Formats: sequence, C-alpha cells, structure tokens
Amino acid sequence: MLKRTPLHDWHVAHGARMVEFAGWEMPVQYTSVVEEHNAVRTAVGLFDVSHMGEIRVRGRGALPLLQHLVTNDVSRLSPARALYTPMCREDGGTLDDLLIYHLGEDDYLAVVNAANTERDLAWFRAHAEGAGDVDVLDETDRWALFAVQGPRAEEVLQPLVEADLKRLRYYHCIPGTSLAGVSGAIVARTGYTGEDGFECYLPAGAVHEAWEAVWGRVQALNGRLCGLGARDTLRLEAALPLYGHELTETINPLEARLGAFVKLEKGPFIGREALAAAKAEGPRRRLCGLRLLERGIPRAGYAVHRASAGGPDGSWEAEPCGYVTSGTFAPYLHQPIALALVGGGAAPGERMAVDIRGRLVPAEVVPLPFYKRGAAAPGS
Repeated sequence: MLKRTPLHDWHVAHGARMVEFAGWEMPVQYTSVVEEHNAVRTAVGLFDVSHMGEIRVRGRGALPLLQHLVTNDVSRLSPARALYTPMCREDGGTLDDLLIYHLGEDDYLAVVNAANTERDLAWFRAHAEGAGDVDVLDETDRWALFAVQGPRAEEVLQPLVEADLKRLRYYHCIPGTSLAGVSGAIVARTGYTGEDGFECYLPAGAVHEAWEAVWGRVQALNGRLCGLGARDTLRLEAALPLYGHELTETINPLEARLGAFVKLEKGPFIGREALAAAKAEGPRRRLCGLRLLERGIPRAGYAVHRASAGGPDGSWEAEPCGYVTSGTFAPYLHQPIALALVGGGAAPGERMAVDIRGRLVPAEVVPLPFYKRGAAAPGS
C-alpha cells in the first residue's frame, strides 16, 4: 500500500492529480506543470514534500558519525545552519544526497530522498554501532514538510512567523519556532527550485492549520499550488541533481559536478580514498548541459553523440559518448534542455546530438545552470 502524507485528502479535495512516487501517493500537478512552474519563477508556489525522509542524529557521537558518513564537512556547521552533501560508498559511488541541519548542541537532522529513506536509515544505524554516545532516530512520520518557493516566498511567510526573515540567510534555519501559531516548527531558507524560498518542517499532526494559513497567503499573492511535475522541471532548469538520475551508486559526486561538496581535507570518510584517486586522475566522464537546436524532448536514458566535422555539404558525423540523465522542454526558458553524462567532458559551444527515437537531434553544450535566479524569460 502506498504511503500518504498528512495532507493527502486536502490535495484530493483541491483537484490534485495523484501519482505513485517512491512508494508514496503524491500530487504531480493541480492545473498544469507549465502554469505551476512559471508561478514559482514569477511569484510563488506551495509544495507538499512530506515524502522526504528525516533522520535525527543526537549525542556526543553525532558529529563524528556524520563526518564519517558524508563527503562535506559537517564540523563547519554552527547551530541553525544547514549544508548539502553527497553520501558515498567505499568505491565513491553515491548512496544519496541530503541536507543536514544543525539544530542544537549534538543535535542534527538529516533529510534524505524518499526512495532511499529505509536504506539510508539502515546505513546510518550500521555505522553508529560502536560509535559511542549517538542515537539514530527515524523521524519521517513525525514531520510534515512543505516548501514555499519563488520571489514572493518571503512575503508569504513573514506575517506568519515572529522572526525577521530578511535576516535569515540562505542555508540557515530557525529551529523550534512557530508558524501560523503551530509550535515546534523548523523554518529553513532552503529549496530545490533555483528560487529564493523556504522549507518548513512541522509536527505532522498539526500541519493542516499552518498549511491553510500559508495557502491563503499564496493565493493572495497570485501564487499556485504545485506538484512534483513542476518541482522536477524547476530543479532541472536550475541544474540541480535528482538522485537516480544525475546521482546513482555508479556515479560519483565528481562526475556529477559536485566536487565543491567533497571535502577531502577534512579527514577520513567513507569513499574518501576512491574520490581522492578520481580527483587526481580527473573524471573520465562528466555532467554537462545541452540545449537542443531543433524540436524534440530529450528523455532520460537517450544516447548522446559527439558531433565531428562532416563534408563540404554541411553534413556531420557523430559517435556515442554518453546519455541523458534528465531532460525536458523547459517551461520558463521555452527550449528543450538536458543534463547529460558524457565521456571526456564537454566545453560550452561544443556540438552534440541526442538520439530521439532513432533521429539524431543537434544540440549545443551550454553553461550550467540553465537558469539563474532573477533572469528574465527569453523574449520578455
């Protein structure tokens, strides 16, 4: 049986199209993906993302355990801050990518991908054995999580919280606050859309009151309810990785352009030796951005070819060099785009081609991200 978030019935009552995702029944869209996507780019959108997993790590051994498990340097976190980090196997392959919030002394909350929650929890607990004073708690059912994303996100939340949100910097949070009168909330300036915004963690049993209050503010500011469809197209325009696509157990963080989150200098951690060797050698393949030059939708798994000079008639040849990890027609950019893992890397301006159902569609390597916050839509 599929799991349901505390807001499931609310979504159904408000016309959401529900689909299976990572073992959960989730809203994929309410009106259209394009409308929801563009609302986040121009105003604000509200997402239920309560399917994400939450693992609480507490005790004097919490920091050493997390330092051992992840590639980023958790010791840099002061209370009320967060960081993004991959988590790897010994061979450098990626087990997951997650956020870690430092809630207080010896108290951390790791937020993991829904599809990986059970595996990650077992991984945490296996490595916590013999690690001293540390508790690893599954708090997934304790929390509801929603995201308020877009240039008007601060306007939505500010009347509903006591803290001055203008002073809350990116990747900082307010633990143990109240939101719309609901106590015990965590309000974080984080997100997965490429826009300014907040992720709000609330006790699962009390989320409805806060959600209704936030939804009222979103409506007043011309925002929309948003589903997983828009969440995916938004993160792709912003070139943010999705586990199972840009990151897998066979793709390491260096190949996925996440070297900035691999802190070899911090000391031993799982996968360090393999990642150090990969960095010294240089990645044999690397994620790049593609913009199709003709019509077509580049789907995940489609082969990518490297184009070479052709004959005097303008023809060209191509040889396989990789594959699309994620692709779509970008709603805000009005063009087909893709992230692709290609051998030997690729430089902006280089010509490629994507095999779409047997047709080689020309593409150009472009800088990442495809979209940067505040950029005007093409043709506007």
